[in-house]
Amino acid sequence: MKKVLIVFLAVLTVSLSLSAEIYIKTKTHTDPMTMMGQTTPAKDEIQEQWLGEGRMAQITPGQTILIDMGKKKMLWINHGSKSYVETALPLDISKLLPPEMAAMAGMMKATVAVTVNNDKKKVGQWNCTGYTANMSMMGVSMPMKIWATTEIPFDAAKYTGLMAEMFKGQMRLDDASVKEYAKIKGFQVATEMNMEMMGAKIHSTTEVMEISQKTAPASIWIVPAGYAKRDTLSMEEMNKR
Repeated sequence: MKKVLIVFLAVLTVSLSLSAEIYIKTKTHTDPMTMMGQTTPAKDEIQEQWLGEGRMAQITPGQTILIDMGKKKMLWINHGSKSYVETALPLDISKLLPPEMAAMAGMMKATVAVTVNNDKKKVGQWNCTGYTANMSMMGVSMPMKIWATTEIPFDAAKYTGLMAEMFKGQMRLDDASVKEYAKIKGFQVATEMNMEMMGAKIHSTTEVMEISQKTAPASIWIVPAGYAKRDTLSMEEMNKR
């Protein structure tokens, strides 16, 4: 669940350039944690996004998500199993899970509240404004610090609709929560989350390393040859997000 959140915060308010594709490279870090007697080591990861006219590719180690607004579809590609799942938009995540997991997905509804702060900070090359957000899911509170900038070569507001299609279905966000996130002006270049779950303290951060305009490789937008189509995802594949 925490990885879903990290990805969500990293890309929620980006938008599309009408003249060129946008490439975004983000680093994420999760501190070591112990939950139910099991210790998970610290983890660092690189995530990439390509934003085009009406479409998006989101790439993390082992997985790619493609959203095509023109065709009203989403592809969830799993490179480890060389398989993919295709679904129509708007997304309903319960339709992608086996029956025994669909009921659990129905309970995973999140609400969000955002506070605009007056604090300023420079992250990388970008001058940023600070925001405080609190997401609540299944009784767990996830407070976050967000740094966003308007110093970007594209219109951040236009991208909100793309991510809303994905995360309203994946995180079960209601319209009020989507409006809360609209308070964040510009593109989020850094986030920090602290939360406690089942006695475990979880701390994670994201920071954008690069934003540039260039042409995406054609292979980004298609399912690799030889990948098998499946009807549902496994919970393990969901947890990789």
